[in-house]
Amino acid sequence: MSEALSNVAIMVDVGKLPVEKAVARLIDHSVKIGASDLFLLSNEQHVAAQVKHLGTTRTISIIPSDVGRKCLAHVKAAAGMDLSEKRRPLDGRWIYDPEEGEIVDLRINQIPTMYGEDLAMRLLVRGGHLFNIENLGMNKDQLNKLENMLESPSGLILVSGPTGSGKTATLYASLVKLNDGKRKINTIEDPIEYSVDGLRQSQIHPAINLGWPELLKSVLRQSPDVIMIGEVRDPDTADIAVRAANSGHLVFATIHSATAAGAVQSMKALGSNPHFLSTGLRGVVAQRLVRTFCPKCKIAFDLSDAPDTFEEIKSLLAPGEGHTLYAPKGCDACNHLGYSGRSGVFETMTVGKSIRNLIAEGRPAREVHDQAIKEGMVDFRRGALLKVAQGLTSTEEVFRVIPTEHLLLDD
Repeated sequence: MSEALSNVAIMVDVGKLPVEKAVARLIDHSVKIGASDLFLLSNEQHVAAQVKHLGTTRTISIIPSDVGRKCLAHVKAAAGMDLSEKRRPLDGRWIYDPEEGEIVDLRINQIPTMYGEDLAMRLLVRGGHLFNIENLGMNKDQLNKLENMLESPSGLILVSGPTGSGKTATLYASLVKLNDGKRKINTIEDPIEYSVDGLRQSQIHPAINLGWPELLKSVLRQSPDVIMIGEVRDPDTADIAVRAANSGHLVFATIHSATAAGAVQSMKALGSNPHFLSTGLRGVVAQRLVRTFCPKCKIAFDLSDAPDTFEEIKSLLAPGEGHTLYAPKGCDACNHLGYSGRSGVFETMTVGKSIRNLIAEGRPAREVHDQAIKEGMVDFRRGALLKVAQGLTSTEEVFRVIPTEHLLLDD
């Protein structure tokens, strides 16, 4: 299915609507197709409305400049942003209540560009997310490993991956699993993306010098059993997180790294003491999100002439899997995209004695990775092959999302 035809399927014309109705139409349409973000982008001759949909950016409307700039102003006003400020970045929030459907929490950022203002709106649908670790896309072994980590009374659990890889969903699903009323759970977020009953959720405020380390220190004085840190991005936060994990708290945190073993190196790069990190770390979940086929229109190709295609992951396949390859086609049900959802590809690394010793000795990520493989970790390569063999996604989608270096066999 061509990109042009895919885009046509989700286009919407708002150029002749009154400004308020035009903006409402764009938001409603974005929510309807399941977009995570809506963008209004100023260009020389027009304003483009684009969405982030299943991890890819698509144009949904081309708006005449005069109408588009009024739409930009309307969103800023609704979000309580300074209409006169066009030269500095701004942040705002708009609780959008549509005529039909769930309330949408819009987190809005504006930046100046060559032809005017660009607005990015994160779409958070209230009541639209049911977080469950069984729905993340892990195989049975990976799910068991995560559940074992969650049963730890204390320690550090890291979730790693680039922006947009589903880390937030994994964190919330883990906390929902633990949210049984018997534990005091505090979160530190930027921003608070989803409100969950039973969690004590706090947000950092850099404008008043309330950053990750300052808020984390205060949260520790609240006597929590479980702490979730939205992101470890500085040495102070890394140090406090590791110390909290070693002092009886179960700590969840996200960190940017390419692989599970790489998360250890990222923590050490932020100054974490290898000894304390090794004793406190319980495990790492590294992840990516791949688009999954629309079940109504995917095309099947028989592999009877190539029986060894999935020989490498034969032991991971259920009976009947691995005999067919699929490709996207496109139909009305999936807006002619060929894909209708997303699923995670994971590396789930538990930290036992051998890996703990490697971390304490400061050994490189490659050695930690190899030891994790020996202990049964499914790496990105085999995890991605498994998704393809199960008929969930295509090899093209896997190569689009996961860096090639993690998909090729080592020499």
